Amino acid sequence: MSADTPTPRPQSDSPIPGPARTDTPVLTGAQAVVRTLELLGVTDVFGLPGGAILPVYDPLMDSTELRHILVRHEQGAGHAAQGYAAATGKLGVCIATSGPGATNLVTAIADAHMDSVPMLAITGQVFSNLMGTDAFQEADIVGITMPITKHSFLVKDAKDIPATLAAAAHIATTGRPGPVLVDITKDAQQDSVPFIWPVTLDLPGYRPVTKAHGKQINAAAQLILEAKRPVFYVGGGVIRGRASEELLELAERTGVPIVTTLMARGAFPDSHPQNLGMPGMHGTVPAVLALQESDLIVALGARFDDRVTGKADLFAPDAKVVHVDIDPAEISKIRIADVPIVGDVKDVIGDLSAAYALALPETTPDIAEWWTRLNGLLAEFPLGYAPTTDGLLAPQHVISRIGELTGSEGTFVSGVGQHQMWAAQFIKYERPNGWINSGGAGTMGYAVPAAMGAKVAEPERVVWAIDGDGCFQMTNQELATCRLNNIPIKVAVINNSSLGMVRQWQTLFYDGRHSNTDLNTGHDTVRIPDFLKLADAYDCLGIRVEREDQIDAAIKLALETNDRPVVIDFVVSADSMVWPMVPQGVSNSFVQYAREHAPAFDEEV
Repeated sequence: MSADTPTPRPQSDSPIPGPARTDTPVLTGAQAVVRTLELLGVTDVFGLPGGAILPVYDPLMDSTELRHILVRHEQGAGHAAQGYAAATGKLGVCIATSGPGATNLVTAIADAHMDSVPMLAITGQVFSNLMGTDAFQEADIVGITMPITKHSFLVKDAKDIPATLAAAAHIATTGRPGPVLVDITKDAQQDSVPFIWPVTLDLPGYRPVTKAHGKQINAAAQLILEAKRPVFYVGGGVIRGRASEELLELAERTGVPIVTTLMARGAFPDSHPQNLGMPGMHGTVPAVLALQESDLIVALGARFDDRVTGKADLFAPDAKVVHVDIDPAEISKIRIADVPIVGDVKDVIGDLSAAYALALPETTPDIAEWWTRLNGLLAEFPLGYAPTTDGLLAPQHVISRIGELTGSEGTFVSGVGQHQMWAAQFIKYERPNGWINSGGAGTMGYAVPAAMGAKVAEPERVVWAIDGDGCFQMTNQELATCRLNNIPIKVAVINNSSLGMVRQWQTLFYDGRHSNTDLNTGHDTVRIPDFLKLADAYDCLGIRVEREDQIDAAIKLALETNDRPVVIDFVVSADSMVWPMVPQGVSNSFVQYAREHAPAFDEEV
């Protein structure tokens, strides 16, 4: 959909539910924004005011149904809305002013677009008569965000506000979820018009397909029955589509092994014997080779990302592909599907399970030899790590203990880099939405504000932000937001005093020339900043852990502290690396279990 799509008009047969009024109140556009959000069931919003959105902030102050959380940076508002949505599946909402306020949301919007997060971004815009004049704090945010949203709306007339916001919420949360931006001029916020509710949506061309064709379902079931080396390749769409129960039933009915991508950790229990772990560049050896050696891949809400496939031309050369996705644009985009299935993954998995059961008496599947191969890989290549040689903490051990002491009901939100991979590898996930991260965009600074949003969404859960010292320095100002709003997240800074993943690549591919990756935050450095002093400045509990015998006590103290955020500075070895690893640009057959099992890297591949 383009920005030129007409503003939704109350003319079609898709009503937005809500209490009908016998009277028609006259509200300003700003009041209509607040009232519409209330009627849409929104309860929490994250934002930061400025001149072009000030009219909305005035009635927002009077709302008893909307909790507004004042962030310290608009990017924090966007990531908080993401974390809120990722934890619950509900719409996350963020608000910013025009110009730099709006552009500060762009990173979070792009992140939400890559990871299919339902998010509504509301921005103020300069007066409509000033648009195009380079007015103060003017930016074409609709044009800027068009490639990274499901749709971007510009509202210049107050009467269009309710229908536009309702349409935006509908688009963001249906079909393949994603971010939608609504930019509202200041005069539209100030003008008064009759407030008409409920509205009816008019979205020409927006008709997400949810029910798959029965012929395709039967064809997929038959391929599963006939396959000798099948694998269910499970992506984040299974979590977004709330299809974990259906997946468990299908898996146990078929006996087919499962791999869960970075975005799908928790979609299928790690404790289940059919779960081979995470595939991809830093996936487990059994998961990587299961895909590579398979004769049938059933992709469920997955998009054949390059971090999973390695060099796409060499990926799973013997495999037929069944590709299930609600977004037809993903089907055969990277790997041609033998059986393409467009539909809601929850419905499709249920139908596929039923079709398999019906066809089962006619065919006896035989994958015993396949499981012998996979069980051999599981035994030979268990996930593990080497002890450090410099006397500093092993980050893998730290993260393992966080997961073990917190338990599977906790929510774990990561930044991006080595700590992200270790958190995906070494914490056992038993439920969907327990793992939240920036997968597609790989946004540093994601963890703290996203954890904040997840904690607002589910205040009864323990929420950890597992962050790197580099990522943490990008958005740690949101600790002030957490402290002042009683959002007691736990922050584990995996402090290797460097940009760890970049440093790892420099070690492997650039002869150990660590150009501009040392951050001086950790062991035997000037410690700028000192994370304990930083925690104290934000009135958080700060803890530093430098010895292995301190790890459990620090984690337990964090778990017991719920009156303020906690920041633990885990001082870990800078030489620790993420293994296994598939070097970029080669076949997944070259997955390396550990550095001593890796080839000599003469150049970046």
